[in-house]
Amino acid sequence: MMAIFKKELHSFFNAPIGYLILLLFLLLNGLFLWVFRGSFNIFDYGFADLSNFFLLLPWVFLFLIPAITMRSLSEERKLGTLELLLIRPISKTKIILGKFLGVVAVGLIALIPTIVYVFAISELGITSGNYDVGVLIGSYFGTIFLLALYCSIGIYASSLSDNQIFAFIMGAALCFLVFYGPEAISTLTSDGSVQQHIKSFGGKAHFEDISKGVLDTRNIIYFLSLTAFFIFLAVSRLSNQNTSK
Repeated sequence: MMAIFKKELHSFFNAPIGYLILLLFLLLNGLFLWVFRGSFNIFDYGFADLSNFFLLLPWVFLFLIPAITMRSLSEERKLGTLELLLIRPISKTKIILGKFLGVVAVGLIALIPTIVYVFAISELGITSGNYDVGVLIGSYFGTIFLLALYCSIGIYASSLSDNQIFAFIMGAALCFLVFYGPEAISTLTSDGSVQQHIKSFGGKAHFEDISKGVLDTRNIIYFLSLTAFFIFLAVSRLSNQNTSK
């Protein structure tokens, strides 16, 4: 499994497209937070905190994570190396987990430079360092849980086809549906209690809860369960493909 993990990291950073994706991620965040005028701009917001950044991240991840994961299994299948991987003495679960951990590691590497924003808002406040540490830590925890969920969805999407563009589009669509779909559906009813119940099925509601700085076990179980579910689907897809051959 560790060999696959290392291979996934190496293959991503061995190609210029990997660095381009990370650069685009940091550039988009920087432009929306510090340059472009609008609801995400910290200067327009008027408060020295990163709440706008964590509101923006899930939407940027909708494109970043599928772009990272689309090659994971699609490229292996297209190049014919997936069959070689399947005949090795390693379980399909470990293959998927190795690739999953690899893309999660890439996502975490992309997040590391954003810590600079913490120091930036620390100096922007009237009093240096005057920001809510609990909310900040909770927001980063929520981001990591969401990152893992998106990566599992992306890995599953990549297992569906040898076409990377299809894997990207499918991954982005599934991530959107899981994150925002239930909230969109909740707008079809005017009953507040029903709306809240429907929203609870979406990643957005659970992500926002964790971002408040309170690590509720229900939110953690939600993310871990869905992540495990999509990993299971990817393993099943790999097993079915191997059986059909």
